[in-house]
Amino acid sequence: MRRCRHFCLRAGINSVQLLIVGLAPGLRGANRTGRPFTGDYAGDLLYGTLSEFGFSRGSFKARPDDGLELLNTAITNAVRCVPPENKPVGAEINNCRQFLTPTMQQFKNLHAIVTLGTIAHQSAVRALKQPVAKHPFSHGGQSDVGNIRIFSSYHCSRYNTNTGRLTEAMFKSVFAEVRKYLDSLA
Repeated sequence: MRRCRHFCLRAGINSVQLLIVGLAPGLRGANRTGRPFTGDYAGDLLYGTLSEFGFSRGSFKARPDDGLELLNTAITNAVRCVPPENKPVGAEINNCRQFLTPTMQQFKNLHAIVTLGTIAHQSAVRALKQPVAKHPFSHGGQSDVGNIRIFSSYHCSRYNTNTGRLTEAMFKSVFAEVRKYLDSLA
């Protein structure tokens, strides 16, 4: 039996406008450090991008005590446990939705969700009680569910960037759109 820890890094609960939904805690990242996307390449890309677009401040040093602060942003995962070979199975994904749904519901000022990969995207759509067919995943895609806009991105993993499936520019373009969208609501 795997021991599961819940990882959610967030700003003040009432100020969160952006939620980032990843796949699962990484063995060398969140599972080791207690902070999502810390200790692996995905964190370097994610936290650098968050800083560039004003979703965080401080320096990311890949350790939880580095002073990095999220601004109106929270990070969570679709799956709560480190899955074997980083590949969660359907039952595990479905079971973890019981945790994702209330995580999303607690943010009363949530206007944008960035989903990192297909599994995170489908889990977020289902947690919002919507059919996946009406809100399909595509990198750079956007879909509205009520007053929340979902922005889809390939996961910022080393594998995706090494294979060229995701470039830094592609990833940053998603967050540029999020920034533009949230600024338009102000």
